[in-house]
Amino acid sequence: MSTIDKPQRLRVLSRGATRTTEPEAPDAGPPQVNVVLSGLGIALILGGIIFARSGQVPGILFVLGLALGFVLFHSRFGFTSAWRQLVAVRQGKALRAHMLMLAVACTLFAPILATQASFFGTPAAPTLAPIGFGLFVGSFLFGVGMQLGGSCASGTLFAIGSGQTAILLTLTGFIVGSVLGAFTFPFWTGLPAHDPVSLTQVGGGYLGAWLISLAVMGLVVWLTFALGRKRSVPPVEPAPVAHGVTRALRGSWPLWVGALLLAGLNALTLLVSGGAWGVTFAFSLWGSKILDAVGVDVLSWSFWQDPANLAKYQAGFLAEKTSVMDLGIIVGALVASALAGAWTLHRRIPGKLALGAVLGGIMMGYGARIAFGCNIGAYFGGIASFSLHGWLWGVMAVIGTFGGLALRPLFGLGNPKPSDSVC
Repeated sequence: MSTIDKPQRLRVLSRGATRTTEPEAPDAGPPQVNVVLSGLGIALILGGIIFARSGQVPGILFVLGLALGFVLFHSRFGFTSAWRQLVAVRQGKALRAHMLMLAVACTLFAPILATQASFFGTPAAPTLAPIGFGLFVGSFLFGVGMQLGGSCASGTLFAIGSGQTAILLTLTGFIVGSVLGAFTFPFWTGLPAHDPVSLTQVGGGYLGAWLISLAVMGLVVWLTFALGRKRSVPPVEPAPVAHGVTRALRGSWPLWVGALLLAGLNALTLLVSGGAWGVTFAFSLWGSKILDAVGVDVLSWSFWQDPANLAKYQAGFLAEKTSVMDLGIIVGALVASALAGAWTLHRRIPGKLALGAVLGGIMMGYGARIAFGCNIGAYFGGIASFSLHGWLWGVMAVIGTFGGLALRPLFGLGNPKPSDSVC
C-alpha cells in the first residue's frame, strides 16, 4: 500500500497549531526470525567475551547498551530530527520530549550525585567540562554535521543496528573526525577557557540546581508552544505499529516512553560506572587503535598521554565504557528492528548523499571531541549533571542546525517546509 492509499486522519499536533492530515501507521511486519536469532547469538557471545575478559562492570554496561538500543529503535527517539523540525517548521513536540527526559534524568541524578552513590565502588561523579572556544566551535560543528550526516551519535548506532548501511558512512566520518579531534585536542585546550560551572554553585546545592534546571526546561517547553502557535506542520510518515501486548516488543512507542526509559537507563549507567552515558569517546579509541595497528604512534599524542585516557586505551575496546555500550546499542537495535520486521539493508547510496554522510560524520566526530562530548555525553549527560556546558552545547547545536539546513540541498537532502500561517 502506498502512502497515498493509506487512510488519513485529523490530528492536532500542538497547541495552537492547525489540524493537518496524517497517514495512519501501518502494521508491523512479521518478525524476521533468522535475524532475531542471529542478533541474540551475537549478544550472548559478545556479552560472554566481555564478561570473561573485562569483568562484571563492562559486562553490565554492555547489557545496558542492549537496552538502550532497544529503546532508541522502538521510540525513534531523535535529536537530529527534533532540532530540524524545530528550526525548519517550528514543531517542538520532539524537543518537549527532550525536556521530559532531561527533567527525569536531573531528578534521578541529583540524589545519586549528592551522595556519590555507586553499585560497584566507583563514586558517582557529574559530567562537567570547561567553557571555552572548543565547546562553542565543536557543538556548532556538531549541529551542522547532524543535518548532513542524517543522525546524531546515538542515532548513528541504532540506525546501523537496524540495517541502514548508509549510516556506516556517517560512522566512518565520525571515527575520522574523532581521531582528528584527539590529534588537535591540545590546540583547543590551550585556548582561554573558563573552569567548569555547575549549577550547584549557583543554586547552593543539588536542590537549588534541580529547581533551576526545571525552571529552564519549563521555559523551553513554553517557547516551543509559543513558536508553534498558528503554524501548520507537514504530516510525518509514522513508524509501523503492533497492537496489544506485542507492541512492547514489536511496535513503535510514544516519545514520552522513550524519554522516561532513556533517563532511567542513564541513571543506571551512572550508578554502575560512576559516570553518565557517553558515546563518542569510543570512536576516538577505535580510530586510534586502527592507526596504531598500521604503525602510527598515536600514544605520543597529548590526548592519549593523559593518564585517564591512556588507561582506557590500554584496557581495550572490550573494556572501555563507551565502547562496550556502543556495541550493545548496535546489537540491541538489530534485535529490536528484526522483531518489528523492519530490519533492512540499504545498499544503494547516491553519491551526493554519501558525501554528505561522510562530511557530516567528520564534523560531528571532530566537534564532539573538542566540545567534550556529543548530544549524549555533553547535552544529555551534562544537563543531567547540572553542568552549564550542557545547556550551552544545546544552544550552539541548535544554531548549527540552521547552517546544516542551508547546506542540506547541496547534498540532495530535503528540508521540512512550513505551511502558511493561518488566522
